[in-house]
Amino acid sequence: MTSNSGGRARAGEIVLITGGSEGIGYQVARKLAAEGLTVLLGVRDLVQGRDAASKIDGIAHAIPLDVTDADKIAAAAELIRRDFGRIDILINNAAIVQTGGLEAGTSFDEYSRRSYPSRVSLDEVRAVWETNVFGVLAVTQAMLPLLRQAPQARIVNISSGVGSLTLNADPAGPYRSIYGPLYGASKTALNALTVALAIELEAEGIKVNAACPGFTRTALTNYTGTQTAEEAARHPVRMALIGADGPTGSFSDFDGALPW
Repeated sequence: MTSNSGGRARAGEIVLITGGSEGIGYQVARKLAAEGLTVLLGVRDLVQGRDAASKIDGIAHAIPLDVTDADKIAAAAELIRRDFGRIDILINNAAIVQTGGLEAGTSFDEYSRRSYPSRVSLDEVRAVWETNVFGVLAVTQAMLPLLRQAPQARIVNISSGVGSLTLNADPAGPYRSIYGPLYGASKTALNALTVALAIELEAEGIKVNAACPGFTRTALTNYTGTQTAEEAARHPVRMALIGADGPTGSFSDFDGALPW
C-alpha cells in the first residue's frame, strides 16, 4: 500500500475528521496537522473539540458535527464552505459499538453474546447503524460538493477486519465468535458503501477506501486492544495521504489488503 504523495505539497490541504476529538480520530488529526494540513475536527461536544484542537501542534479547528443529525451535518457543511471553501480529505471515523458505549468491565465475548442475531434489540441495531453506516453516507453526501472543489479529493472510511465476511465465514476466522448485527455487520455495510462510492466517484478522480486501524485501546473497546491509538492512526493517515497512483475501492490494514 503506497503512501506516495506523487510529489504534491500537503501543506494547505484541508481534512475533515468525524469523531476527531479523541481516540484514533484525534491521533490521525495530530499526525495530519504535523504534515502541514489544516485539520477540522468534527465533534458533537464543541467545548471538548476546542480543547482537543488547542492541543494539536498545527492548524486545527473544532467543527460542530453530529453524524446522526441532518441539520447539524448541513450546518457543518455550510460553515466549512463559508470559511474554507473546500475539503481535500474526508475521514469518516465516528463510530459506536452500542448506545452509551461498553460498560466498564464488559468483555467483547459478553458483548457479542448480548448481540446475537436471535436476541439483539432492533432499536440497538438501528442506533449503531445510524452512526456507523447512515451517518457516514449522510456526511459524505453533504461534503461531496466541497470535495469536488479539491483537485484530488480522498475519502477514508474507518472500517474493521471484524466486518470481513470472508474472514467470518471461515470456521477459523479470528473474529467469528464476536461477529453480529451491531458493530461487526455495520462495518460490513460500511465496506459495501465504500465500494459503491468508489464506483460512482472514480470518474471524478475522488478516491474512496476503507482502512482498518486494528484492535486499539480506546473508549470504543473499553481500553482493551493490542495497540495504542497513536499506533492505530498510522494506516488511516497513510490512506489519507495517497497520491494519484494510490488505490480506490480498497479495504486494507497496515500490513496490506484485507479480504472483503
